[in-house]
Amino acid sequence: MTIQFDPGSAALAGGDGFHVLANTMPQMVWSTRPDGFHDYYNARWYEFTGVPEGSTDGKAWNGMFHPEDQQRAWDLWSASLATGAPYEIEYRLRDAAGDYRWVLGRALPIRDGEGRITRWFGTCTDIHDQKLAMEQREILSHELSHRIKNIFSVVGGLVSISAREHPEFRGIADELRARIMALGRAHDFVRPHSAASARASHNPASLKGMLAQLLAAYRTKGRERIVITGEDIDIDDRSATPLALVFHEMATNAAKYGALSVYEGQVAVSIGRGADGAAEIVWQERGGPAVAVPGRSGFGTRLMDLSVVRQLGGTIAREWLVGGLRVGITVPMTAMRR
Repeated sequence: MTIQFDPGSAALAGGDGFHVLANTMPQMVWSTRPDGFHDYYNARWYEFTGVPEGSTDGKAWNGMFHPEDQQRAWDLWSASLATGAPYEIEYRLRDAAGDYRWVLGRALPIRDGEGRITRWFGTCTDIHDQKLAMEQREILSHELSHRIKNIFSVVGGLVSISAREHPEFRGIADELRARIMALGRAHDFVRPHSAASARASHNPASLKGMLAQLLAAYRTKGRERIVITGEDIDIDDRSATPLALVFHEMATNAAKYGALSVYEGQVAVSIGRGADGAAEIVWQERGGPAVAVPGRSGFGTRLMDLSVVRQLGGTIAREWLVGGLRVGITVPMTAMRR
């Protein structure tokens, strides 16, 4: 994205009207020449950093950054100057008290009528409190996930102890332990992920791969209790979690009340594409207890709607048929993978 404007070079940054506008901004505002030489900062910059006016002109701005962030910031800024691409980075900026606070830096080039860059204008926004809150949520999420995984491990260990005391049940115990461990792996999909934890995860990059792991705990040896057919679709960390929440909720409900609650029951999941290219996923239960439209929507239903509609921009439709519950989900392909 670029902005076309004929700013009259440094006159734009030096004009009284610009000073008034820039100094009323809540963000720190700065400007550079086409070559990236910083020649203007608004009053907010000097209030935040506490440095003398003009002391961060030229390349001196980089010294205000945390030492661990300086090279990365310089590399990204150099790339933007070379290509004209927008500049965006999160880094730690030293404030007037000498402490480092997280800041979001952004800049766009100003171009003249012939497309030549005449100036760069940028802002720095203090995001320190939001960053700390996100890190705190990530810590809590890791702790909760760790405790839940420990519960699966403890239950699996108790099954093993019982199997040693009753060798005649070893086969059943092994199967039960495998189901418990499968539920533990499924938990990795449905737990909240930050960008860091998503990169560290080893979840499958396809919808079929995710469903196979997510539903593994409900399979029965010698019977096709869960059948997944149709086209495989690539997914990423952004779509995996909301999709996993939806199918985890449906599988849990099917195991408690629906087709997976009886031996003869079956779930068929079909994957395809609609006329507009959107992903179409159908969850069909058969052979289970009679179903009826629930009197009210529970938390699980609201969670599914939030995941599909709000997070993925899709639609979800439920039909309580004589043969079993049918759920149709449509998700734009742009939401499945970046």
